[in-house]
Amino acid sequence: MAVSSHAPPRPASALDVRRLQAHDHVRWDDFVQTCPEATFFHRAGWQTVMEQGFGHDSYFLYAEQAGNIVGVLPLAHIRSRLFGNALVSLPFCVYGGIASSNRAARLALDEAAQMLAQQLHVGHLEYRQRDQLDSSEQPGWLGKPLYATFRRSLQADEQDNLLAIPRKQRAVVRKGSAAGLHSSLDDDLDRFFALYAGSLHRLGTPVFARRHFALLRTVFGDDCSVMTVCQGSQAQASVMTFYFRDEVLPYYGGGSVLARDTGANDFMYWELMRRAGARGYRLFDFGRSKVGTGAYDFKKNWGFTAQPLPYAYKLVAAKSLPDTNPLNPKYRWFIRAWRRLPLPLANLLGPHILRQLG
Repeated sequence: MAVSSHAPPRPASALDVRRLQAHDHVRWDDFVQTCPEATFFHRAGWQTVMEQGFGHDSYFLYAEQAGNIVGVLPLAHIRSRLFGNALVSLPFCVYGGIASSNRAARLALDEAAQMLAQQLHVGHLEYRQRDQLDSSEQPGWLGKPLYATFRRSLQADEQDNLLAIPRKQRAVVRKGSAAGLHSSLDDDLDRFFALYAGSLHRLGTPVFARRHFALLRTVFGDDCSVMTVCQGSQAQASVMTFYFRDEVLPYYGGGSVLARDTGANDFMYWELMRRAGARGYRLFDFGRSKVGTGAYDFKKNWGFTAQPLPYAYKLVAAKSLPDTNPLNPKYRWFIRAWRRLPLPLANLLGPHILRQLG
């Protein structure tokens, strides 16, 4: 099915696939808010982030029937000499893929995406699905069991949420409270970015530019917040969080070297749960982690059950999928070298590397 921004009139029952234009952002988001398959990362604002923030060509496709949007598929094209050439739904996001209200829309969007992938001569097409593709409807896709996500319900009552945390982890949270830790929401990015950048540098991981976070706050407004945990006046941990329907999604975070001793990172996530439950949010999404990592184990310690993420890949021009996983042994030297870089230099170089990864 051809993708077009402007198509001739069609019968009311016909289904068309179109490319999102600025004047249709509200219609797109209205559909996303009500579609059970959609996530925060299906929102139209990510088109702005892809294009203005990263300079990637975006292809946000939607299926329309009888004047109504019945399916969406946000895509962005990443071209990198280092890490390959791919059409992805959606880079820099943990979820993506097709969100639709019926089978016809899903198949039409998939057909359009595969045609687009051929036209762009990408190595592969990638859907960051949260649910398994139906191989009988969409054959020929490959899987790569690398990530899991962690999602759990929240209660309105603070004590119920605290008791849902396993005993040992609950003790760490109480330790932070006894140490005088407290949280507050920040209007600016100063404390957050310093803690985030320092934390990732110690891990040997490149960081996004500060302007990336500023753009997220501009694009998503009240659905994007920053919370910082302090001991006295000393900031020790901070997190940027997204809100979608009744879900809360901590997405970017970091802590100081003191955070391990005071339990500031643990206290931070508890404070986020506590605040979200009181505000009426009913699902806490701890985000994805790579299987076999410390972050994966950390989330399991909170009593969350790992849910494998069945990302789907369709080879187009490539013969095999690239292995850009930082657990790949060939990247160990890079991680060690990155830790040795002066922090200002790492913050300067990091965004140029990350924009090629997605």
